[in-house]
Amino acid sequence: MNTIRQPTRATQVHIRWMIRRDMPEVLEIERESFEFPWSEESFIRCLRERNCIGMVAENGSQDVIGFVVYEMCRDHIDVLNLAVSPWWRRAGVGRQIVDKLKTKISPQRRHYLRGHVRETNLDALQFLKAQGFVATGVIHGYYDHTDDDAIKLVYRADAEGARP
Repeated sequence: MNTIRQPTRATQVHIRWMIRRDMPEVLEIERESFEFPWSEESFIRCLRERNCIGMVAENGSQDVIGFVVYEMCRDHIDVLNLAVSPWWRRAGVGRQIVDKLKTKISPQRRHYLRGHVRETNLDALQFLKAQGFVATGVIHGYYDHTDDDAIKLVYRADAEGARP
């Protein structure tokens, strides 16, 4: 990945479909972001699934500075993995990625976004809460490598509606 200076203000990004050539930058962001990162094999296996989609966020220099992998389910969208390069955090990149996902839900088809966050990942929990996600439960022993629990989070455009 190119050496990138930390932004001093909100950054406008271009969000597009993830392609194979993005994988080195995506993997670097993944390793910088998580204690137990997905492997390249995990990304490829997931993205080969019929309903799984990957998108990347690029800055003006066309460097990949964030990504999301999600699954289109019958009545919702599962956010499987989302990360922003540490150099670009708090510059609006993650918000723009989540805003893009929010455009994919509607009352007629997929009603909500759902994700799971490691209980110890307080930054992600605070970020998603600020994006309108609500904690709806705990899944005990969710992660393979530790006994950490996952916090189940849901975003509904109609926040007053019943929660899954």
